[in-house]
Amino acid sequence: MTAILKGYALPDDKGYFGEYGGSFIPETLQAIMNDITMAYEDIRKDPAFHRELAYLYKHFVGRPSPIFHAANLSRKTGGAQIYLKREDLNHTGAHKINHCLGEALLAKKMGKKKIIAETGAGQHGVALATAAVLVGLECDIYMGEVDIAKEHPNVVRMKILGANLIPVSRGTRTLKDAVDAAFEAYLEDPVTQLYAIGSVVGPHPFPMMVRDFQQIVGVEAREQFQDMTGGLPDNLVACVGGGSNAIGLFTAFLEDESVEIYGVEPAGRSLEKGDHAATLTLGKPGVLHGFKSYLLQDEEGDPLPVYSVASGLDYPGVGPQHSLLKDLGRVQYVTAGDKDAMDAFFTLSRTEGIIPALESAHALAFAMKKAAELDVSRTILVNLSGRGDKDIDFVVEKYGKIYGI
Repeated sequence: MTAILKGYALPDDKGYFGEYGGSFIPETLQAIMNDITMAYEDIRKDPAFHRELAYLYKHFVGRPSPIFHAANLSRKTGGAQIYLKREDLNHTGAHKINHCLGEALLAKKMGKKKIIAETGAGQHGVALATAAVLVGLECDIYMGEVDIAKEHPNVVRMKILGANLIPVSRGTRTLKDAVDAAFEAYLEDPVTQLYAIGSVVGPHPFPMMVRDFQQIVGVEAREQFQDMTGGLPDNLVACVGGGSNAIGLFTAFLEDESVEIYGVEPAGRSLEKGDHAATLTLGKPGVLHGFKSYLLQDEEGDPLPVYSVASGLDYPGVGPQHSLLKDLGRVQYVTAGDKDAMDAFFTLSRTEGIIPALESAHALAFAMKKAAELDVSRTILVNLSGRGDKDIDFVVEKYGKIYGI
């Protein structure tokens, strides 16, 4: 389960993807990270672990998730044929369950008593709370107060599942601040609890580990798409915040030069006014939360406030492997704003009967524009990373009148 690009295994043994990644943490915590790395290296070579995870993916999550040809959307958009990798159909409603099960099983095998995490849109929080129940661990979830208000359905789900939901009132009261709070709590007791990071970010080994668990998305999609169409997709599209759903899809196709790959960042209300979270588009290399990547930062190197209508995308950093893929030019990182995402949200709902997560709607928005530029014989595979149940209260309150609700 190692990503290969142009003949190099990624990351290296110190957790670097080129110049990005690594581990910028206190020495005392580094010893704990080394233990996690060793434990992960052990289980990734253990056939029994893979059998257990495969069983849960099939019988608990419902994998493989299907690919659906969005024929109505393709006709409405005009041009290329749009296909959807239906991660929204997974148990808990998104791709997050893929790595949460892996991290929870790892924590259990390491003898941890509790798993803790941050969440933005609540999808990671719900998935981790679910995995914690399944393997018998306590679970603390840190969530910004702004996101708690926006994502009420997921807040309720986490509480029903027995998770301890801890509101974060500092700073912008969104995802970055939730990460800060969870990381501080982890530092207080890194021995009996595991910080189950929710994306391909953080110090080594988390960008590698989360990617490895998520790459099942691309492995399945590659085989499924060829079975459906007789070839590979011409284009891949996925939204990018931290970047776990995107790297999960992209990894299986990185060596296929015929496949163009697009990561879609949130342009928010305005790229020009700084009211966005387009890290790879407008950021520069820096260090945040123990790893080096592209970062939206001020002149002193401190992270800037970020914004997106999608709570799961409003993070000022991004996964280190995405940072390398940008520099190499293998993935093109583009943007979609709030309005485009909202239009895509309602368009998919009203053409295919599928309500997407607002995060996924960013990928859809770009895919629809891209499709209109291409011939009908071309194909686009979108990672529909989550379903929109969590967003409907917010959408109706803020945008309902605009869209006739």
